Amino acid sequence: MATVTYDKASRIYPGSERPAVNELNLEIGDGEFLVLVGPSGCGKSTSLRMLAGLEDVDRGRILISGKDVTNLPPKSRDIAMVFQNYALYPHMSVYENMAFALKLRKTSKAEIDRRVKEAAALLQLDEYLSRKPKALSGGQRQRVAMGRAIVREPQVFLMDEPLSNLDAKLRVQTRSQIATLQAKLGVTTVYVTHDQVEAMTMGHRVAVMLDGVLQQVDTPRALYDTPGNVFVAGFMGSPAMNIKTVPLTDSGANFGVFHLPLSREQVAGAKNDGGNVTVGFRPEAANIVSDSEGALPIVVDLVEDLGSDANVYGHADLAGTQERFVVRTERRTMPNMGETVFIKPQANALHVFHAETGARI
Repeated sequence: MATVTYDKASRIYPGSERPAVNELNLEIGDGEFLVLVGPSGCGKSTSLRMLAGLEDVDRGRILISGKDVTNLPPKSRDIAMVFQNYALYPHMSVYENMAFALKLRKTSKAEIDRRVKEAAALLQLDEYLSRKPKALSGGQRQRVAMGRAIVREPQVFLMDEPLSNLDAKLRVQTRSQIATLQAKLGVTTVYVTHDQVEAMTMGHRVAVMLDGVLQQVDTPRALYDTPGNVFVAGFMGSPAMNIKTVPLTDSGANFGVFHLPLSREQVAGAKNDGGNVTVGFRPEAANIVSDSEGALPIVVDLVEDLGSDANVYGHADLAGTQERFVVRTERRTMPNMGETVFIKPQANALHVFHAETGARI
């Protein structure tokens, strides 16, 4: 097993002034499943490839189990990587694909056979060992790619968006298999995805990145409940948090026809932001109410009936601008499109941020 340390690690691509990854400081514990998440171009895949040795580290260093591997070639790092496109050899059987790296190491035939069959049993691939990749489904090919990584018994698993080529149903099924497998093997795993639902459901901890900079790293629950800034608040959660910047008053946030009370500490913390405050509340942290007093009127644009509950999307006029809102409600209180409803955020579930810096207050 192993720990992984990014120590102010930066990557600057030739011809670019802005680092793709900028002074990344991150400690990954022994046996931990850490998910790197963020929008396209945020630096998450580059960070993973730096750890793999597939990208140079221009500043800083990377350590595995306390050993500086910054300048070591990939084959000397004792890592195994699972790629987005599986990268299987089409002319080889499943068995041969899984055994290939061990053959290159001149591992004995008996040891190769033991490891391949153990991994195949773990991944429920026993009956497919003689098949070629073209005879497998996407989910089965992904399991073969994982089996090829497992048989190497590396210190660290690296996974670069391994589920992105699968359909929605198979993606849900496979992500639970990966999480269960990692817990069983106990191998330190760094997993990259742009899908925040994957991040929330799989990782022990989640590291959120934007423009090459680490924004916050914490447990999925902590990221959801106490996001450190506006970006993390808006990125984590589906549907996304309702986040609006509005004028600040002595007692709270002014939404025009609706006033949202804030605590004294929150008002005091926001007072240096040019008279504005940024307030957020999650869709499930607001109620549709019958009384218009102390509530925000929104015109319903769309209702998503999810079976057990519903997402209600609508807009409200805030200082002459049409602002979008979404709330989650029970099916029995589901409104109709075009209807005006009144929503009231729950006072104990508000998120307040600096209007200028975006930092949490």
